[in-house]
Amino acid sequence: MTKVLLTGGAGFIGSHTCLVLLETGHQLVVIDDFSNGSAEALRRVAELAGLGPWRQASAEHWTAAEPGGGSLTLLRGDVRSPRDLDRAFAITGGGISAVLHFAGLKAVGESMTQPLRYWDVNVTGTVQLLEAMGRHACQTLVFSSSATLYGTTDRVPIPETAPLQPINPYGYTKAAVERLLTDVATSDPGWRIALLRYFNPVGAHPSGRIGEDPNGLPNNLFPFLCQVAGGRRQHLEVFGGDWPTPDGTGVRDYLHVMDLAEGHGRALDVLQAEPPQMLTLNLGSGHGYSVLELVRSFETTNGLTLPYAVVERRPGDSAVSVADPREAERRMGWRTRRSLADICRDGWAWQSANPQGYGSNEGQPTGALIGAQQVS
Repeated sequence: MTKVLLTGGAGFIGSHTCLVLLETGHQLVVIDDFSNGSAEALRRVAELAGLGPWRQASAEHWTAAEPGGGSLTLLRGDVRSPRDLDRAFAITGGGISAVLHFAGLKAVGESMTQPLRYWDVNVTGTVQLLEAMGRHACQTLVFSSSATLYGTTDRVPIPETAPLQPINPYGYTKAAVERLLTDVATSDPGWRIALLRYFNPVGAHPSGRIGEDPNGLPNNLFPFLCQVAGGRRQHLEVFGGDWPTPDGTGVRDYLHVMDLAEGHGRALDVLQAEPPQMLTLNLGSGHGYSVLELVRSFETTNGLTLPYAVVERRPGDSAVSVADPREAERRMGWRTRRSLADICRDGWAWQSANPQGYGSNEGQPTGALIGAQQVS
């Protein structure tokens, strides 16, 4: 059993990864500023994981644990704040042995208009995290990278050896953090680091209890699609119908968020079981689907009709992005197990059961955080 810190662990990918790690008995500490996450998500994670009832441990935090198993601690804080990070490392008595780093901004289009904000959060936040890890003698890190840093490439599927040529500020920040982590690992051979380059995480937990709930207007396709299906949006905007693809719409490698969460668990296992190293792995299905193919699958799987409109291309996008995931299978024994139909079914189960997402909680911790440890 390992004590793990997750930055941004109340967000979409982080919350699903929390559940996977709790189900294997880990003790978790989460730090999140709730800019695009929710304390309610972690309350539900704790419930799904079968954690015991919560109790007040002090004037500022609550705790719960499954006897002989996992536990969950939630701290509201900013990954750019040394004070908040030190609290996260110390709050359960220290002993954090690994970090899963999800905290960051991730919308391609938004990064084109707010580059300073993206560099500050994504790069400065990582620098502060690495300094905190040094202060607390922790040298194991799984980093949430992105396939966006491959940019426009003629190599399909894309291997990890493809040139890094990002075409938007979001991708530039991910490439910069990868360079930073490479330099850190070179400077000290004791580091264990995994760079996980995700393709397009979508779907939700099959229970319908946790899923993607972006604040404001969704920046990614799948949550927008689900909100259109649920009546929250009038129609889906398809960015570009003139890409060099079979139907003119962008082609992407969609992977179920639970497959991705399990990939994080496997990466952590490998880092902890093997000598210090740096792993660079694609996480994707290896299959590409166009936007319109995804729309049709969603309609067929769920018996719905989705209105859509093709609009101008979005700055910073590329025509095709499909993973070559063979190295992840070789090194970690990991591959995607869920289909596009599973993605569409589970994503709609989440949206239909939670038409307003996590509701009126607005990402604020409350005293009703059952089955988890909360720190104010």
